[in-house]
Amino acid sequence: MARTAPHTITHARVLKIALPVVAANVTVPILGAVDTGVVGQMGLPAPIGAVGIGAVILTAIYWIFGFLRMGTAGLASQALGAGDRGELAALLSRVLMIGLTGGAVIIALQVPLFWAAFELAPASAEVEGLARQYMQIRVFSAPAMIALFGIMGWLIAQERTAALLLLQLTMNGVNIVLDLVFVLGFDWGVAGVAWATFLAEWGGLALGLYLCRAAFRRPEWRDWPVVFDRIRLVRMARVNTDILIRSLLLECVLVSFMFLGARFGDVTLAANQVLLQFLHITAFGMDGFAFGAESLVGQAMGARNRPGLRRAVVVSSFWGGVVGLGVAAVFLVGGGMIIDLLTTDPETRLAARDFLPWLVLAPLAGWAPFMLDGIFIGATRTADMRNMMLVSVVVYGLALVALVPAFGNHGLWTAYLVSYVVRGLTLGLRYPALERAAEVPGGAR
Repeated sequence: MARTAPHTITHARVLKIALPVVAANVTVPILGAVDTGVVGQMGLPAPIGAVGIGAVILTAIYWIFGFLRMGTAGLASQALGAGDRGELAALLSRVLMIGLTGGAVIIALQVPLFWAAFELAPASAEVEGLARQYMQIRVFSAPAMIALFGIMGWLIAQERTAALLLLQLTMNGVNIVLDLVFVLGFDWGVAGVAWATFLAEWGGLALGLYLCRAAFRRPEWRDWPVVFDRIRLVRMARVNTDILIRSLLLECVLVSFMFLGARFGDVTLAANQVLLQFLHITAFGMDGFAFGAESLVGQAMGARNRPGLRRAVVVSSFWGGVVGLGVAAVFLVGGGMIIDLLTTDPETRLAARDFLPWLVLAPLAGWAPFMLDGIFIGATRTADMRNMMLVSVVVYGLALVALVPAFGNHGLWTAYLVSYVVRGLTLGLRYPALERAAEVPGGAR
């Protein structure tokens, strides 16, 4: 199969990929604020809590299929780099089938899933009843939402992040308008928020399919022997399984951080929750450049272009570093103001300021693992990601044992940042093997 002619990897090209992703990320908290705001007009606390906990539970369930975005980005970018447009079309069919099937499974298992969720995070009878009402409506858009994970990865692989921004803006815009109509106009309450999200997510899938319409002009998208090719399916399963395990290990770090923080009292727990928003801000900024690395590294790997791969790594990582330094500077200068915006409780404000220095360091410690995640996803070196994440979790656990008894919450934050550093160092040590694989047929595998 003839490979695509390599394009020069410039700073402008990386920014063109990254900036729409950053802009799309900004819309996410806006939608959450509107969801909260419209039910807040009902003048009761229970609807606010119900929408909040219902959205968190569904997001956590859907997150299990987050591998679909990352795995698709790596596989699709390599197919593009190899000039295999037929495989690109067939891959889209595969991810859509996985997404729709996965969503159907969630719908079928909603009763035990929701029961388990409320066993783990119990709420008052009123909040739980309203949350179930919200979730029982919105769960029927699970196939659309999970299929969209694959579509997003497919678009990122082709550097079509402007289309990704359009998709995000349209979905969130429709959701906001319908929130206002259903809740404030029709007085549907919590059910109105759920119906707004349900319609926005199915509408998002329709738009996503339209944005992918070029793939449906190729016969391979419905050439079932190609779509169900055993070798490609096995490779896809391996890549996605590795990413899933890696993501579960990462979630273990975050969940243990929250549980251990709760041992230091309500004020410290609240302060940690406020400061975790700083990590979300960091991720919003760096995601675009990590996505750029996924696309460009994957294309270079598919084309077996080692110089192009190195150039992609250097340029995307440079801009990721610029963002990391910028975010750290913002936290250093304006961190106190951000804390005051996020909470009005004097004790929580004071405690959060005490731990703020760790968040100034977080974007610097997170630069390497964030960028290397994108690089290794693009190269589909997912076994390395899985293994190095396991190493970082073990070191994180040892750091907890050594530091938390002596330093309390400061020790907890230290251990958390140690997990970043270890992940970056261990993936960095595996990077030379990734580069060498770029010159070997099938090296990405």
